[in-house]
Amino acid sequence: MIHDQYLKGDLSLTITEADFSQRDWYTCWCDDADLCNVRLQIHPVNILVQVKPGKPLLLKMEISDPVDLIYKDPNGPSSGQICEVDGRSLQCKPEYTQRASLTSVVRLRRMTPSDSGVYTVIDKWTDDVIQIYTVTVGSADGSELNDDQPDLDTDKGAAVLWLVAVIMAVLVAVIVVLAMMIVQLRRETQQLLMKIGRKK
Repeated sequence: MIHDQYLKGDLSLTITEADFSQRDWYTCWCDDADLCNVRLQIHPVNILVQVKPGKPLLLKMEISDPVDLIYKDPNGPSSGQICEVDGRSLQCKPEYTQRASLTSVVRLRRMTPSDSGVYTVIDKWTDDVIQIYTVTVGSADGSELNDDQPDLDTDKGAAVLWLVAVIMAVLVAVIVVLAMMIVQLRRETQQLLMKIGRKK
């Protein structure tokens, strides 16, 4: 609420840059009287994604509240909830367990054309639709696809992590050896200076 507007009788509440964390009931109180209850809802985000066969699908979770991930085949019946995300926990149907992982996104690996469809993220507490991903695996006309999503395949990511770990270990070993050499040279220098000082 802006103070100047309040003084003019405008009791409206303005929420700038509203996001999913601000979804809630807002109540106007005046002299212990409940004047108005308003529920802030955020419209779901609709995202169109094309994925190359064999590449992962990355589904960003916009909220930290527990959510269900629902899949609907465009050519058939809905298969319903495929995964449930609760904080850092991911529970999926058996056919998705080996392909799904959770970091800051839900990753479905090894996508195939049969995975094309609509993936919906729904807040478990409020039943609000948070995001709708309309996914096409491959292209409808057979043309080459551009990668809409970064290639964060876990196998490649693990290889990069191992490479970074090895490089860091080598650098630490080099620093330790250099430090030991400096200490040794300092001792030898002090011993030489002491011998020279005794001879004078």
